[in-house]
Amino acid sequence: MAETGFEERVIRELDSIKEQLTEIREHMVDIDCILTEEERKLVDESYENQKKENLISLSEFKKELGL
Repeated sequence: MAETGFEERVIRELDSIKEQLTEIREHMVDIDCILTEEERKLVDESYENQKKENLISLSEFKKELGL
């Protein structure tokens, strides 16, 4: 009998932990979605270069490097 009560408590506790983990996962931030200040600056510079039409394709860049 005591074992049954213990097993039920363990199952309830595991269910509680499972619910908490689900809630934590729902509110976690994907670290890959956060830019550092340096990365943000690079993105901004890229947009500026695009506006000024200073960009070249990868294949053109490879040609320039002789690859």
